[in-house]
Amino acid sequence: MMIDKIAWIRFENGRVLSARTRGRDTFYFPGGKREPGESDLDTLIREVREELSVDVEPATAVHVGTFEAQAHNRPIGDLVRITCYTADVVGTPIASMEIEEIALLSYADRDRVSAVDKIAFDHFREQGLLD
Repeated sequence: MMIDKIAWIRFENGRVLSARTRGRDTFYFPGGKREPGESDLDTLIREVREELSVDVEPATAVHVGTFEAQAHNRPIGDLVRITCYTADVVGTPIASMEIEEIALLSYADRDRVSAVDKIAFDHFREQGLLD
């Protein structure tokens, strides 16, 4: 089974914004699963608004990578693919709906994120985007 997710990547001073869902201890990039008929951009806009109460500026969205790994807390063989975009937003991100906490994480926090986000962390570190 492949879980298809879209993720918003926001870098600030060598760190990346991550979110933790209520009742969980692992951080993920903000975003989520697409609904039927949604494009990547539609999903990005909807999920970021739901989770962080900010509006993505669609014209600024840039694909920065697609990564796959074993899905966190799922049966072996269940994979997750995250397609990652940077984008400007209107507003200041705040935790809302199912999000309990948001944090700016550095590469030193790699052990606090999901397996697929670890792969992305490695990529962003190699690109010089993550301290």
